[in-house]
Formats: sequence, structure tokens, C-alpha cells
Amino acid sequence: MGNNKKRPHTDHHRRLPPIPPSNKKPHHHQSTTTTTTTTTKRPVFSSYKDTPDLAPKVKLLCEIIAATPSLTIERVLDDTGIRVSQPDVEDVLKLSYAHPGSSVKFFRWSGHQLSHKHSPYAWNLVVDLLGKNSHFDPMWDAIKSMHKEGLLSLATFASVFSSYVIAGRVKEAIMTFEVMGQYGITCDVIALNSLLSAICRDGKTVDAVDFLRVVKGRIRPDADSYAILLEGWENEGNVTCARQTFAEMVLEVGWDPENVPAYDSFLSTLIKGGAGFNEGMKFFETIKDRGCYPGVKFFKVVLEDCTKNYDVQGAKVVWNMMVGRIGFRPDTQMYNSMIALYCYNNDAHMGMQLLDEMVYNGVFPDAETYNLLFQFLIKSRKLKEASLLFNEMIKNEFAPNRANCNAAVRVFIEAGEAYSAIKIWRSMNENYDSDLEESGNILVVGLRDLDMVPEAVKYAEGMIDKGIKLDSSSLSKLKQSLIKMGKGNVYDELLRKWKVH
Repeated sequence: MGNNKKRPHTDHHRRLPPIPPSNKKPHHHQSTTTTTTTTTKRPVFSSYKDTPDLAPKVKLLCEIIAATPSLTIERVLDDTGIRVSQPDVEDVLKLSYAHPGSSVKFFRWSGHQLSHKHSPYAWNLVVDLLGKNSHFDPMWDAIKSMHKEGLLSLATFASVFSSYVIAGRVKEAIMTFEVMGQYGITCDVIALNSLLSAICRDGKTVDAVDFLRVVKGRIRPDADSYAILLEGWENEGNVTCARQTFAEMVLEVGWDPENVPAYDSFLSTLIKGGAGFNEGMKFFETIKDRGCYPGVKFFKVVLEDCTKNYDVQGAKVVWNMMVGRIGFRPDTQMYNSMIALYCYNNDAHMGMQLLDEMVYNGVFPDAETYNLLFQFLIKSRKLKEASLLFNEMIKNEFAPNRANCNAAVRVFIEAGEAYSAIKIWRSMNENYDSDLEESGNILVVGLRDLDMVPEAVKYAEGMIDKGIKLDSSSLSKLKQSLIKMGKGNVYDELLRKWKVH
């Protein structure tokens, strides 16, 4: 649907590797005051050791960079006789952030082979890895070299913004934005949004809001600008500031049906931040009356909230609005939330109806879907339905989880449904290698109590052969039945196997 279209908040240049997260926890600001510079821990970088299926050449170069001091690395690289391409350089740099000195030396060394024609992406990686290690002077040297080569882009400066922000130096990030024009990069709203995104991503949304108020006289913010701020407040859980930013957005850019991310974040903040279901839905109605709608994220958040609070009626309202009036197609996770709610409300019929509906709509159940329903059917002793669902699960290669299997064996045995219990037990043996003792003993004793002694002996022998512990009490009960039947020799053979194992 058109109103479910999400506009990206990133620039349109080639993406840099994901920014390593800061180890600092975001603060929940209550007022917009300038934050002070803080010191952050060094981020944890991706390593070649954690990357499977690396090309042997790339892996060797990464190993050399990781193990060799920067003073001697060029000589070691020369001794390898390796020839590199532009993609090789990019792949090595992406996995060598933890060794900035040696990485830069590798970059220079490889430049000789490439006639000093590195790709813009490789240059951006150098700028990024220097910045993420807080080597800001060399970072600016690299930027100046890129400027001379005409290789700078907004992606370069987006990296610089992020590096300064995660180092706790928001003022320097803002100063970088102000001098971009000297390097041929336009200070437009796209660049502004890139800066705002970097600041908000690190839990400093208050600083982003303060700067926007200063700069909006010369750069008009757009819908994405406010969507970025609202996502920041959502991540920080700041309901009060989210309300203020939302009101300012409506005043500055009006109502925009395509501004789905902003409505998503604002409404999600209300639900998650303690404002509650009622206020969230009140604002939803206001937004809807203006011809605008949030996206799937909000509906997931509100359904999760209803599930947490066992609010079946609230979930029904949201579901009918989402599916019936707006026409969104729920995904598997959302169906699972609704099925869980109906199960909590002892409504197996609606839970099963949703299972049929999701398949009809081309949404595929997963292990959680089936286990939610199976658990409820077993717990409420709806054994016919549970048996049918179990057959469907096995057909679709979704075995019940261990806890559900244990419960099912016990309940089927207690209900005298021996063959259903046996089917569950066989599934357990096919899918699990441990923690089978409890269910196995329940099955053996249960079959014996149901006057199915030959079957009880069969499964007792199977347990012994597979190394599953058969309790002495189970063996004793089998002894009583076998002797009573005049089959003491069968017991003697069973006892012999039991002692051997």
C-alpha cells in the first residue's frame, strides 16, 4: 500500500560498514540542554576470525595486519609476493578496524600496486576506521587527500559525524557539518539528516533537537528530519520530548501520508514509554483522521503490549483495524501474538481459526505458532484437536518442543490415549538426544497400567538400548505384571539388559 512506504533516512551514496555500537547506555533526557563531552569505551570491531568463508588471500592479509607492527608491515607484505585488487583492499580494510596503524600502512602499500587508484569506498573505509579509533588528525589528512582526488561524498562525512558522536564529541561533529562546504559537499537537508541520525543513534537526541533549532533558519527540515528525531526519542523512551517534537513536526511540515516512520516511532513511544494503550490509540485516531497511518512496527508494538497485559479486547480492536480497515497483512510474529492472547483467554477455536487464516493468506506458521497452540490444547485437555495439530506439525517438519512433548506424553497416558502418547514418544526420539528419561518412564508405566504390557516391555527395551535410564520403580512394576502373566523369563531378559547398561 502506498501509505506503508518507508523513506530511508540515509544518504544515497555507497554505504560504509555498519557503525560499531557505543558501549554507553543512552540517557532519557527530560529537557533540551546541551550535553557535556563524555568518554566512551572503544567499540568492538568485526574481525576476520569471525567471518566464515574468507578468500585465502584476504584472510592471510588480515592475519598479517593483526600480527605485524606498523613499522615493519610493508616489508612483510612485500615478502609475501601477493598481488591485490580494489575489492581485495576493501575486504581487508573492513575486517581490520582493530589495527588502524597497520591498516593504513597496508592501504598505502596496496596503492603502489593499484597505481594509487583506490576506490572511493576504500578511501571511505580508511576515514571510517581512523575515526572509529579516535585518530582524528590522520582522519582529516585522509579527507584532504580524498578532496584533492575529487573522491569525497556525503558518505565520507556521515562516517565522520558518527565517529565524533560515539567518541562523545558532538560539537566536533556539528563543526564538521559546518565546514563541509569547504570540501565541496553541500550543507543541505540530506546532509543535515545524516548528522541528526548519527547524533540520535548514539542516544543524544537532545543535542540533535538543539542543533536543529539553531540551523532550521537556513536549512529547512523535512519529514525525514523529524522522523529521525522521533526514532531517537523512541529509542530513549522519552515520551515528553516525543510529544514536543511531534507537535513541532506537524507545525513545520504538516501531515504527510508518506511519513510512516515518524508516525510509527511516535505512537510506539507512547505505547512503550508508559503512556499506555489508550493514549496511543487516541493519537492513532488523530493521525488516521488526517489521512495518515503508521507502519507495521507500531502494530507489532501495540500487539506485544496487549499480549503482555493479557488485553484480548484491545488486541481485537487493533487487529480488526489493521487487517479489516487498513488492509495491512500481518506477519507470522503478529499472528503468534494474537494466537497467544486467544490461548490465554481459553479460546482455542479462535486460535485455530487464526492458524487456518494465516495459511490462507500466505503467511507461514513457524515453530512458535504450532507450539503455542499445542501447549494450550494439551493444557486444556482438548486431546482430539491436539492430536490433529500434532499430525500437521510433523507433516510440516515442526516437532513440538521438549516441554510440550513431556506434557503431551503425560496427558495422553492419563487420558488412556496410549497410541497418541506413543506417537509423541517416537517424535521425541527422532528429534531429541537428551532429557528423555521422564517421558520414557511415564510411557512405560502408563502402558503397563493400561494393560498394554507387551508394548510397555517393547519401549522399556528401546530405552535401555538407547541408553535412556529406565527407573528401578518402572522395572519393578513391569516385573509384577510379567510374573502375573507367567512371563518371568521376559522380565529376566529385561533385567539382564538393564544391568548391562
